[in-house]
Amino acid sequence: MDLNQLLGDDAESLLNHQAIYPSDALVLPGPDFLDRVLVETDRTPTVLRNLGTLYHHGRLGGSGYLSILPVDQGIEHSGAASFAKVPKYFDPAELCDLAIAGDCSAIATTLGVLKAVSRRYVHRIPFIVKLNHNDFLHYPNTYDQIMFSSPEQAADLGAVGVGATIYFGSPESDRQLQEVAQAFEVAHQLGMFTVLWCYLRNSGFKQDGVDYHTSADLTGQANHLGVTIGADIIKQKQAENNGGYEALKFGKTDPRVYSELTTDHPIDLTRWQVLNCYAGRIGLINSGGESKGDSDLAQAVRTAVINKRAGGQGLIVGRKAFQRPTAEGAALIHAIQDVYLDPEVTIA
Repeated sequence: MDLNQLLGDDAESLLNHQAIYPSDALVLPGPDFLDRVLVETDRTPTVLRNLGTLYHHGRLGGSGYLSILPVDQGIEHSGAASFAKVPKYFDPAELCDLAIAGDCSAIATTLGVLKAVSRRYVHRIPFIVKLNHNDFLHYPNTYDQIMFSSPEQAADLGAVGVGATIYFGSPESDRQLQEVAQAFEVAHQLGMFTVLWCYLRNSGFKQDGVDYHTSADLTGQANHLGVTIGADIIKQKQAENNGGYEALKFGKTDPRVYSELTTDHPIDLTRWQVLNCYAGRIGLINSGGESKGDSDLAQAVRTAVINKRAGGQGLIVGRKAFQRPTAEGAALIHAIQDVYLDPEVTIA
């Protein structure tokens, strides 16, 4: 893989940038992350064992980095919008086969998908059950994460972890936060780790043509709330801008965030997201975003380089992988993994 070619004009900046917030002030990923960091937590032996299963599975096993295939889009974006490009992925077995072909750390998907094929795949690829969803069948469309399943159901089918989404900033976010916090407590009691999709959702977060749903300061605070309720891994969209608090004139921030702790460089913006995950004690994985066709590989590799150099722990890429044939999807996942396995892509 030619990183310079894939990164294009941004190669020099992305591969050689020195972050404004120093890496030696962070808790960084590594092969010993569980022994060095997570054993200090209150997680039970069973939770630690299942985290070990996750961190030691697949092509990135033992590296301290994660490569997860998420497939909750059949509910979140509708089955048609998700799978019409490659209809075979309506079959849960095909999705698990893609995760295996891609040598992923785990597959994160709905209870129904995993229940349909649990006995066939539970010993071959770690399961993460996504507990809540926005069903996207209200008219007009509404956006609210509601519980579709329980930690007990996830444990019964052999899952090693559970995931959930909170739409921070939405009118329903307080209820979602309480529901997810309770579900995560139960999941930990049952021995499963927890992954939180810390997404922002409010039409007011778009001002003067700028979308602050991916603002570093706002997503950073969402991450900070996520780790506070016991998430073991944070999933977040990679930051694309900054200054959401100042533009929207709400909440509280500090001018040093913008003058001393971040710049407008994407690695510095993503490092702010990492810093808000208890300075890296809780791993940050960035999402891969929607599939846009021929540019997917370059975009995915770019996202991986930024995440790794910022101090993140990996990528969770779904549509870019499952909206193409299995061999092509697996190859894209492998290209992302190559970034994390490349010793020349260093922490900034």
